[in-house]
Amino acid sequence: MNPFVTIKEKTHQAIRDKAIENAQVRILLCERALEDFSEDELEIIVAEEERKIYSAIKEKGILAVLAVLGIGVFG
Repeated sequence: MNPFVTIKEKTHQAIRDKAIENAQVRILLCERALEDFSEDELEIIVAEEERKIYSAIKEKGILAVLAVLGIGVFG
């Protein structure tokens, strides 16, 4: 198994999970219930949060982000 594929998969999943957490906070801050959003609206919010995370990765560097997400390169 290619270790870089595993890191890529872990990174993608960690970014997705973090984007979902950020989306939940964003929904709470706008003072609307989760049920008030359609599935498409929720997906758009999560996608926006993912774009923000990927933008931060570009600014800060991939190794720093992996460390923040708790993903080890060698383990």
